Amino acid sequence: MKEILEVIIKNLVINQDEVSITENTNAKSVCYEVKVAKEDMGKVIGKQGKMAKSIRTVMKAIANQEHKRVNIEFLD
Repeated sequence: MKEILEVIIKNLVINQDEVSITENTNAKSVCYEVKVAKEDMGKVIGKQGKMAKSIRTVMKAIANQEHKRVNIEFLD
């Protein structure tokens, strides 16, 4: 799942080298902490958070197939 999230995020930003994703795993849940460059944060979040919501929706659909819960946090 981390690879899919990484592909999505890297295709949205300009500074692909500054993308870092940290994965915290529990028994039934996964939490991803996404860090991007300051100038790319707006592209990842989108207007009124619509892009971030879309990313979360896609990742929840993938996690549902693996019977897990997923949480994505976008950090500064």
